[in-house]
Amino acid sequence: MRNPAKRCTNTVMSKTDLPQTDILCIGSVLWDIIGRTDRSMRVGSDVPGRIVRVPGGVAMNIAMALARFGLTPDLLTAIGRDPAGEELIDAAAVRGIGTAHVYRSEDLPTDAYMAVEGANGLIAAIADAHSLEAAGDKILRPLRDGRLGSAEAPYSGRIALDGNLTTQLLREIAVSPFFAEADLRVAPASPGKAERLLPLLNHPRATLYVNLEEATILGHASYASSSEAAQALIGKGAHRVLVTDGGKDATMARDGLTLTHTPPEVLVARVTGAGDTFMAAHIAAEVNGASEEEALINALDAAALYVSGDTPL
Repeated sequence: MRNPAKRCTNTVMSKTDLPQTDILCIGSVLWDIIGRTDRSMRVGSDVPGRIVRVPGGVAMNIAMALARFGLTPDLLTAIGRDPAGEELIDAAAVRGIGTAHVYRSEDLPTDAYMAVEGANGLIAAIADAHSLEAAGDKILRPLRDGRLGSAEAPYSGRIALDGNLTTQLLREIAVSPFFAEADLRVAPASPGKAERLLPLLNHPRATLYVNLEEATILGHASYASSSEAAQALIGKGAHRVLVTDGGKDATMARDGLTLTHTPPEVLVARVTGAGDTFMAAHIAAEVNGASEEEALINALDAAALYVSGDTPL
């Protein structure tokens, strides 16, 4: 992070004194262990392929994509002081991602994620984000103690927030004065955790990034398309939503405007991280002054490039 401000116990910092990053990425930062094959798979399949270990987690994936798009993200997360954690901190630094405000635990191990992907998509995955959940609101201290924000001068920049946080912590964030002036960009970690975002559905400054399955969970209804889902979530009080549906149409909706576009057709080489790339590309486009329609198109193009395997990790 650039020029972090030191905490002062006798002086209340004004909003102009507080350091501002391009965007804070709050949530899971871990190691992805991913097995990939170019063959279709089913339960019990045993096929040749490649196994990679790369930095991952929703917050990290978004941060890496934002850095590729020229922004300077900072992480708020929990990372252990074990060898895996030290490697992860180094990996973030190499990619231009700030870690000055990361909560480093002596007794919590660095989290991990394991997935198997075939030509027919994600076969199975296990996310071990127990350390992030155990750390709880400790990861948010910089937004309260004056380093990034305070009750008197809440952080007013962009925040990418992921659904790997506990339901209780997300409920607190939804009504917290420390997040009252932030431009919140929210993504579920997976369909299984989408319902955790319900407290943020009606947040007046939140943009939700979900796929069609996640929109169905949030809306407690079945939707035939991204457009139907996006308009339904706006009807339920969402400020703005973007709904994707794999290679089918994607939709951005807010009160009074609905935009739908189809992503480019590509051969699928990987799927883990595609949604995070879409979200990061959309944010970066808006930061650089793109219109809402241009930002949606840019995000779809970037996600298509990513799943084709042509974007570096």
